[in-house]
Amino acid sequence: MQKAEEDDFHTFVAARMDRWRRSAFLMCQDWHMADDLVSITVTKLFRNWRKVNRADNPDAYAQRVLSRSWLTERRRPWRRERLPDGLPEPRWSPPDRADDRESLAELLRSLGPRQRAVLVLRFYLDYSVEETARIMQVSPGTVKSQSARGLVALRALSASIRN
Repeated sequence: MQKAEEDDFHTFVAARMDRWRRSAFLMCQDWHMADDLVSITVTKLFRNWRKVNRADNPDAYAQRVLSRSWLTERRRPWRRERLPDGLPEPRWSPPDRADDRESLAELLRSLGPRQRAVLVLRFYLDYSVEETARIMQVSPGTVKSQSARGLVALRALSASIRN
């Protein structure tokens, strides 16, 4: 890779790193795993930088790599950590905003990886149905059905938590 290409790559990655990390966290609900997913994504993008750079939409290409990496990592049994039954009680009470964030994270964790990925891409990252379908390499109909089912599940769980 030539110096100019390498500089383009570094500029591209630096501008998107925070967004990738946040979207990876929303999918996996673990900051360490999110960092791992971003690292995997950056490595794959670096290896294929000429192809990425020539893509019609390099951002969508990169998000597809990140989303597919998440789904692949979910299938690896050694990545599934088991939490102990009893976690220690927090010593401080987080502000309400953090409580809201945690309850949203808990709701997202209740979804399957595909539904979670679709909802993050569609409603957090604001991709269209077609862009989400391209990123996840599924049909637009699959994106629509996964979105609908995921939202129904989130509403039902949210209602049961409130009651």
